[in-house]
Amino acid sequence: MADFIQVQTTTERREEAEAIAGELVAQRLAACVQIVGPITSTYRWQGQVERAEEWLLLIKTTRAMYEPVEEAIRRLHAYEVPEIIALPIERGSEGYLGWVAAQVE
Repeated sequence: MADFIQVQTTTERREEAEAIAGELVAQRLAACVQIVGPITSTYRWQGQVERAEEWLLLIKTTRAMYEPVEEAIRRLHAYEVPEIIALPIERGSEGYLGWVAAQVE
């Protein structure tokens, strides 16, 4: 079975999150994208501490799809430097991970 990952990114607007999610699933780059929010992010940007309301995307995919997922996020994202991180999925139910694999490969 494939190596599975969850990619995370955040957006400023729900509509942008929905557009990214729709594109990733439609292009079979991700099996599922959950949108959580709004959340509050506190971060340092250009020397200032900032606080923003954002939408968190939890993207279920395979390690083999990371590069195309990152490319799609960069293409569709409004931020100059979007958060794009991948976390390994160490374990999961066989049925769910089999479904993820079938959706993206």
